[in-house]
Amino acid sequence: VQLQASGGGLVQAGGSLRLSCAASGHTFSDYAIGWFRQAPGKVREFVATVTWIGASTYYADVVKGRFTISRNNAKNTAYLQMNSLRPEDTALYYCAVGRLATADPDEYHYWGQGTKVTVSS
Repeated sequence: VQLQASGGGLVQAGGSLRLSCAASGHTFSDYAIGWFRQAPGKVREFVATVTWIGASTYYADVVKGRFTISRNNAKNTAYLQMNSLRPEDTALYYCAVGRLATADPDEYHYWGQGTKVTVSS
């Protein structure tokens, strides 16, 4: 599976961005989709995940209520809608696919290249 993340950019605090993750090379709907992020000098952290059919979603506490993960299996694409952005959301955002919708990055087998999000104060 090849993943291409896009949609990052520079936004002011309080603003919104929508990230996309386009998949190719395998049946997209077989996999759970996860979003992770890594800020400079910090470890990679879980952001959100959605099950293969999109029936269930899970979020990190720090983004709950502000971010929404979704997927369109017909378009082989997943999304991360990010609202009320904060400077501490600044990071490189990665999408990944795996068999389980989990916060554990080791359960994801394929990763995109990342898209940079910068939130100015």
